[in-house]
Amino acid sequence: MKEMIEAEIWTIARTDQGNAVLLRPLGSDITVPIFVGQLEIQSILIGFKDLTVSRPLTHDLFLALLRQTGLTLDRAEVHDLKDNTFHARLIITGEKFPEDLPLVLDARPSDAFALAVRRKCPIMISRAVVEQAGVPADLMLDEMNNAAAIEYPGHRDLRDELNRALAAEEYERAAEIRDAMILLHNEQENRGAP
Repeated sequence: MKEMIEAEIWTIARTDQGNAVLLRPLGSDITVPIFVGQLEIQSILIGFKDLTVSRPLTHDLFLALLRQTGLTLDRAEVHDLKDNTFHARLIITGEKFPEDLPLVLDARPSDAFALAVRRKCPIMISRAVVEQAGVPADLMLDEMNNAAAIEYPGHRDLRDELNRALAAEEYERAAEIRDAMILLHNEQENRGAP
């Protein structure tokens, strides 16, 4: 069984490549960018900001159905990354589904996030997924929010390459680039680069 760690939606960013949910393990400086569609982002933001709508959206309807049948969404999990696609699942308990034998439903990460933020339940992520697709949060913040940051020689080219890999959902390649950026950063810090 894969080790799961609790995470949070650190931020939602609009980029040239699309909308990304930046999922960050609690207490970590690593974030996992998961690109989702515009409609999905809207639903996540509605739940995230506790906005009310006049009629229930699909995610609200799903949670109402769970409540009416005595079930509870315990947590959402991003448990795998296969062929550059993130896989999520919903862990549901209640009535016939005790905590030690819950109902597990396959879900798109965007749906899992939209439900979790409404329910205010934990979002978990596999440590293996973080190792595969994680990017230092400061690099993502710099790139996605155009924040000012120390620019080390060679970082701009690597950042551009990292963005292309993320946009193409080539997460293994992005992880390799991330590792190269960290190595370059550490080497230049040790040499006292400006």
